[in-house]
Amino acid sequence: MKKMFQISASLALVIGISTEAYAQSVSLGADLVSRYVWRGTDFGESASIQPSLAISGSGLEIGTWASYSISEDGAGANEHDIWVGYSADLGTAGSLSLGVTDYYFPAPDGGDFSNFEGNGDGSHWIEPYVGYTLGGGLPLSFYGAIMVHNDPDNSLYIEASVPASIGGVEMGFTAGLVAGESEFYAVESASVVNLGVSGSKDLTLVDGGFVVPVSVAYILNPTSSRSFLVFGLSISL
Repeated sequence: MKKMFQISASLALVIGISTEAYAQSVSLGADLVSRYVWRGTDFGESASIQPSLAISGSGLEIGTWASYSISEDGAGANEHDIWVGYSADLGTAGSLSLGVTDYYFPAPDGGDFSNFEGNGDGSHWIEPYVGYTLGGGLPLSFYGAIMVHNDPDNSLYIEASVPASIGGVEMGFTAGLVAGESEFYAVESASVVNLGVSGSKDLTLVDGGFVVPVSVAYILNPTSSRSFLVFGLSISL
């Protein structure tokens, strides 16, 4: 645990030193969602506020994202993540992205940030990921991620998605599955956990001025036999 904490502190120092030298843009904002549904699972059973901050440059991005339930009953599902990723435009071959995410759950009754224990006993779950979007005018994207720390099952999640534009609304269609038994996803074998269709459109609040993206997503988890309809508002700078 001490070694993991030292590694995290060293990484934070490196990030701090390199940010000023290489950063080209900074994005910040927040979403307000009626439910936080991640890969077919509802976290907190409550509306949530989700702030984010990211710094990027030369294809590299370092960011942090969180979800905080507006209900005290849902606070046990609060989440604060940090990720480092790299994306590359491959021209006609498409685009590639890869990175790693640290999922941290600061539950009200615990969630010590310095607890990097494994086997499901720690506060951090570490997940490397890779994404690929086809080139040649085909917008089909693939995504894969595996939990390599604090998950005894090393859960593997695989997803395919495709965008579309219909009547001025940006649409997205998603299908995701867990590749095997996973306590983290509450499945006993390979299972489809995330089928969804989403739509988003900009809402102009002031004539020629303030714009707020509005989104609605229908999500079905066939394994848990649950469906969700999630509404969201976004503010970004």
